[in-house]
Amino acid sequence: MSSTGAHTSLGTPLARITGKWGWFVALGVVSILAGLVALTDVVAFTLVSVIFIGAMLLVSGIFQIIHAFATKTWGQFALSILMGLLYVAGGFLIMDEPVQGSFVITLLLLVALVVSGIVRIVIALRHRELKYWWLMALGGLCSAAIGVWLFMALPWSGLWVLGTLIAVELLIQGVTWLQFGFALRRRHA
Repeated sequence: MSSTGAHTSLGTPLARITGKWGWFVALGVVSILAGLVALTDVVAFTLVSVIFIGAMLLVSGIFQIIHAFATKTWGQFALSILMGLLYVAGGFLIMDEPVQGSFVITLLLLVALVVSGIVRIVIALRHRELKYWWLMALGGLCSAAIGVWLFMALPWSGLWVLGTLIAVELLIQGVTWLQFGFALRRRHA
């Protein structure tokens, strides 16, 4: 069976995009470049990201309040208004003080790392009869240790953690899209 036979029939979704492989490669290149730019100044990227998060909270809060008035008869009017006001206030506070906002967001991330790490360790220890249980325990230990280490580095880690994580995500995403695009190109040929 030829490589273009069953795999690239015109009816499959993959076949319809193989000719567009260049767009995926371009997306990968742009993502990698954005990640590299972000890595050049992770503090600035963190602050910009925090301001963006604050703006999203503000917009979400405004729409929550509008939604509350549009659905008054639902019975959750007061709670919807309160949640909307909290989002608006949080958005304004974060945008007004992005350094403190980055500290709070980093603190929430660290708590999530430590808690998820501990949960994975507990799950692994409860299932030691499984062959590679220790890998889950090791992963949990790494997450918890990173969370504790970053907590000990506060407040400074609050200035660079978010920007670094976003930069690394952009780099990984870019490499993934690049690889996907080149794989499509090979199928297209």
